[in-house]
Amino acid sequence: MNVLIDTHVLIWWDSDPDRLSAKAREVLCGQQSVVHVSVVSLWELQIKAALGKVALSLPLRDLVREQQERNGVELVGVRAEHVFAVGSLPAHHKDPFDRMLVAQALIEGFTIVSCDPMVARYAVPVLW
Repeated sequence: MNVLIDTHVLIWWDSDPDRLSAKAREVLCGQQSVVHVSVVSLWELQIKAALGKVALSLPLRDLVREQQERNGVELVGVRAEHVFAVGSLPAHHKDPFDRMLVAQALIEGFTIVSCDPMVARYAVPVLW
């Protein structure tokens, strides 16, 4: 299964995995899963860390490197196609980071791992 993890899932997976649902933990650790993290989530985390709104276990660059090495996490860049897809999304969610994650999941055929009920309102597979 190809999954795109929401920003909060990346934080919890790194520092507090008990906050993840059993299903999310199973998929994230499963041999059959390819776990993707969007650079949009990295951007969001960098901004929030700089503002003191989130505390990371490591500097972001190190956290990402560790997740890539330990869990095989793959990064997903932003392409013009993703940006254009945001324009066709209904206005369920006001958060631009989450809207981009939804667009990326739709374009790339990913299931989003998220506990955000607003993300679940879109026509994209969501796992929690």
